[in-house]
Amino acid sequence: MASSASLCQRTGKKNPLDDCPPRTIFVSKSDARADFTTIQGAILSLPDGADPYTILVAPGEYNEQLNVTRPGPLTLLGVSDRPWKSELYGDVEFDTQHQNDVTVRWDSANHDAIFTDNVFTGALTVAPTLDASLTGSGPTGFPVPEGTPFGCRDFRAYNIDFRNEEFPYSNGPAHAVGVSYANAGFYSCGLYGYQDTLYVGKLGNAYFYDTVIAGQTDFIYGFGTAWIERSTLLLRNCGGGIIAWKGTNTSFVNKYGAYISRARVLAANATIAEAIVGKCALGRPWNSQHRSIFMSSYLDASILPAGYKPWSSPVNNYTLMATFHDFGPGYDVEAERASNITIVLDKNGVEPYDRPEDVFLTEDGKPKNVGWIDRSVLARK
Repeated sequence: MASSASLCQRTGKKNPLDDCPPRTIFVSKSDARADFTTIQGAILSLPDGADPYTILVAPGEYNEQLNVTRPGPLTLLGVSDRPWKSELYGDVEFDTQHQNDVTVRWDSANHDAIFTDNVFTGALTVAPTLDASLTGSGPTGFPVPEGTPFGCRDFRAYNIDFRNEEFPYSNGPAHAVGVSYANAGFYSCGLYGYQDTLYVGKLGNAYFYDTVIAGQTDFIYGFGTAWIERSTLLLRNCGGGIIAWKGTNTSFVNKYGAYISRARVLAANATIAEAIVGKCALGRPWNSQHRSIFMSSYLDASILPAGYKPWSSPVNNYTLMATFHDFGPGYDVEAERASNITIVLDKNGVEPYDRPEDVFLTEDGKPKNVGWIDRSVLARK
């Protein structure tokens, strides 16, 4: 589907930069008019100032790791004329699943801890410093040094697939995308992996719209805040849960967590669908402050009737693993209630988490400016 920058993204233009915003850089592996042949080369060329930049990426597969550290706004646009073709689930319309014409691929899994941290596997990492991006270990993860600056205030990606698929199954953490100490939005993108596909690190704010996130084991995890809307979570198999989250404060003043709104959860294909009926957990608590909610979302028959499941230790009162008004063959509200693990919220219970504006907060729990979310994309449906 074309993004809000669709004029710039169009194929077949006489000049690739026609109808593009100021300060747009063109990347292509084969077009002689390109400013760079690699996306990371274009990223490294950018100044550190506050001016917004756009990188227009021609169709192709780019085998490279992308690291975005600049604080100024940056947009990655995949060239695309992808038409909108809708499928209806309940009263929610979704784009039909298909791949984008631009792929960023970096196949690397942290199997048997061959790397000192999971971040070194990532196809795309948005963070101001290496220390800010580290996952670390234990219930609180890596202690980010005091004084670490906030990273990109407005990173956006449109119509790009990010893939980390060294093995066709879970074989250790393998980030497709990581966002830490930064604001990032992904529109009509694809995130494909098997284990730990998406990592949202400390003070990371990540928004996903019309995006496919595929995986098998704990493939959405982190410390920060993720909002996933009108998107598709593809189950390539079952392992752990879909979501594993770590809170980073004990008071819950903030709303760190993963929020799935008006999305759909589907088996990746017919073969796997038959094998995983009733087996895939919505999530499990990576530590005692896990928070995630599936809201008004379609759950196919792959989902465990109880919804969520415990880790190796008991769930305690700080953990919020919840659903609200979901539907589909994988939603069994009575089994969820009986589990004593999944919390079935009513309208009053979900109200504090009902909109992106409700959950993207500053570190001290105050409302955060969400101007970095592209409202024009939301409005066109």
